[in-house]
Amino acid sequence: MPRIAVVNREKCQPEKCSAECKNFCPGVRIGDETIILDEEEKPIISEELCTGCGICVHKCPFNAIHIINLPEELENQCVHRYGPNGFALYGLPIPREGKVSGIIGRNGIGKTTALKILGGKLRPNLGQEEASTDEELKEFFKGSELQAYFEELDELEISYKPQTITRLPSKVEGEIGSLLDEVDERGKVDQLAEDLDLKEILDRKLSSLSGGELQRLGIAAATAKDSNLYYFDEPSSHLDVYQRLNVARTIRKLAEEGKAVIVVEHDLATLDYMTDYVHIVYGTPNAYGVISEPRGVRIGINVYLEGYLKEENVRFRSKSIRFKTRAPTSYQEGAKSLFEFPHLTKSFENFKLDVEGGDISQGEIVGVVGPNATGKTTFAKLLAGVLDPTSGKLKLDFKIAYKPQYPQTEFQGTVQEYLITQVPKFNQNFEVEVLEPLGIDEIFESQIQSLSGGELQRTVIASCLGQSSDLYLFDEPSAYLDVEHRLRMARVLNRVIESKNAAALVIDHDVLAIDYLSDRLLVFTGAPGVEGNAMGPLEMRKGMNLFLQEVGVTFRRDPQTGRPRVNKPHSRLDEEQKEEGEYYYTK
Repeated sequence: MPRIAVVNREKCQPEKCSAECKNFCPGVRIGDETIILDEEEKPIISEELCTGCGICVHKCPFNAIHIINLPEELENQCVHRYGPNGFALYGLPIPREGKVSGIIGRNGIGKTTALKILGGKLRPNLGQEEASTDEELKEFFKGSELQAYFEELDELEISYKPQTITRLPSKVEGEIGSLLDEVDERGKVDQLAEDLDLKEILDRKLSSLSGGELQRLGIAAATAKDSNLYYFDEPSSHLDVYQRLNVARTIRKLAEEGKAVIVVEHDLATLDYMTDYVHIVYGTPNAYGVISEPRGVRIGINVYLEGYLKEENVRFRSKSIRFKTRAPTSYQEGAKSLFEFPHLTKSFENFKLDVEGGDISQGEIVGVVGPNATGKTTFAKLLAGVLDPTSGKLKLDFKIAYKPQYPQTEFQGTVQEYLITQVPKFNQNFEVEVLEPLGIDEIFESQIQSLSGGELQRTVIASCLGQSSDLYLFDEPSAYLDVEHRLRMARVLNRVIESKNAAALVIDHDVLAIDYLSDRLLVFTGAPGVEGNAMGPLEMRKGMNLFLQEVGVTFRRDPQTGRPRVNKPHSRLDEEQKEEGEYYYTK
């Protein structure tokens, strides 16, 4: 059985330990050089001599070591490895002309590495120390669809929309229209501006854009290039449901023009709507990843939710994921009110928010839904005291914790050091109830400035939940999180709010996460960028129907998993559900 040993060198802290990995290794004790220490006193593990006992894994105080027994069929199938004892990637997704291929899997499992290899930014080494030659690549991929791809790679034009777009304003300056004109190689800018609702902001500066506007701009810029292959890394982040479907249609148009497209996406409804095939990526984050053969999109997503690859005989999740198909019962009457907010308005130069009065009870989570630019973040900032209302008075005589839309920090140090400075009661309870379920304990020793978008998001969520507060405000907590971490986040949030008898408002565009989290809904409607109106909190069925009716989208249910699937506009199911007024839940 092939075996790999992976050492996370960032987590490894030899100055804080006693080299337990080496000192307790049975191989070392009998005189073998199973583990030696390099010039930094960090371990180098011989995979040939390692017996797979796992003692070093359990003895390492920083969880920096993984010893993994791989399936026999993966032997000699490593596409790339980041040095001895480094992360290993097995397999690659297959770009296909005229098709959109999706990639789904946990963060830190090799999706970005795969895109870099296919994009020519990273030369694969096939698990060796040196980058592979053309002949070695030809032999490795002989007989597969990727053989021809790598033979033509130097001649291919590739367009790439990266995962994180919030840093864009610090790198590029200028008006939106001019920036798009500079990258327009297909004469499609006017059409893209219309399809992606960018026409109203073409004369604005990049620095003035919201996260959703930046995301749509990044997608438009990538799509405007004349390329053979297009990569989109998490294109739905910060977009509302309506915008996600517009983006999905824009990406599908590329395939209809004969282009090859690959999309990394964690929103299952959007992934289902836009892709033809799905590659499932499984493995251990920051240790190894395996990219499966392509499957049809419906079957592929269902297999991912099941957690079992039948053809490969691999189970990568102990429990399957199922979704609720019926609306939850009405929120319990008689719950103690935490606070009531009166009728509020907030006016800016070109935008006005109007909020109906409402109340929030102890122990409940209120989901906040609605199109972008209708005032959801403004409302959160009013409650957090960041903004003052134009009319109406908020009596906020209780503690509030606020997780903003864009997680960021200037803190220099490790995740653990950051949380210790932020969380008043950093104790075992906090570690067990929040840090471990969110996977924060796995990145304790990582420098906070080196975290990925998803890792930083989880860290800031944990910091917010660690505050001693009565009301918790979360603005887009699912952004950059993979499917499994979204569900973990939802469970942790539910548990913390219940145990503290506090309350939470959660703004999010992932309707699955909102459905899983919420007791009631606060629904925003209006003209984006002009006016917003907030109603509620409302009972779940009423709120979800009002929200989806506003954006004109209905969902059907997959009979196997219960997951929501977007109905095609004007299809039979779409028309029937609209007539019945049931946009999301079944009766």
